[in-house]
Amino acid sequence: MSPIRLLFERQWLHALCLVVLLTGMMLVNNHEGVLDGQLWGITTSFWFWLAVGIAITHQIYVWFCWRTQLHASLITRTLGNHGFPLYAVGFAIIGISRIVIVFIVAISNQDTIPVNAVVLKILAVIALVPAVYLFYSVRRYFGFKRAFGIDHFDDSYRTIPFGRRGIFRFTRNGMYIFGFFLIWAPAFWWASSAALSVAAFNHLYIWVHYYATELPDMKRIYGETQSSEHN
Repeated sequence: MSPIRLLFERQWLHALCLVVLLTGMMLVNNHEGVLDGQLWGITTSFWFWLAVGIAITHQIYVWFCWRTQLHASLITRTLGNHGFPLYAVGFAIIGISRIVIVFIVAISNQDTIPVNAVVLKILAVIALVPAVYLFYSVRRYFGFKRAFGIDHFDDSYRTIPFGRRGIFRFTRNGMYIFGFFLIWAPAFWWASSAALSVAAFNHLYIWVHYYATELPDMKRIYGETQSSEHN
């Protein structure tokens, strides 16, 4: 397979799913209350679409860095030993922004879900518990370097077995299943329909990343059999 085809492997799926998700988000905008409110004099509509844009930027950034590094070692050839740390800084900045912007949307659009506030706050806590346990498990048992995709950069990580401790005892896809519960919490806590929509978009879109980018990469890094064990 040519380098260009390797770079864009399964990205047709990414593009197709993104079009579907964006269409869904535009339809959501037509519902009453979804774009009500403002924060710091800036409309919820702006924060809403900024949240969507940051999510897209994050996943395109990861796709580009992973694929160009995996198939051409572009980042390490260009930046040497600083390649992974600089990539990781970019990943962290955009990733944290992806979370923070959902809180901003929720505050801007608060009290637009017609459900009892106590019930919603209970749901927020329920969503937060597995998310916190997930990040604890990543830090203690999995490692943030691996979560960032260091196996695309450093061959030595490809022979280290993946542990089945912490939250990973229950699922091999803890990052995708539980990690994004973190951004459901502010939507419930502030009773924000806009933030709820953004949280749903983010959670669905990360699975697009898994099937369109990460899973094909894992098969090329670890082989068909091992990749199914790692994921």
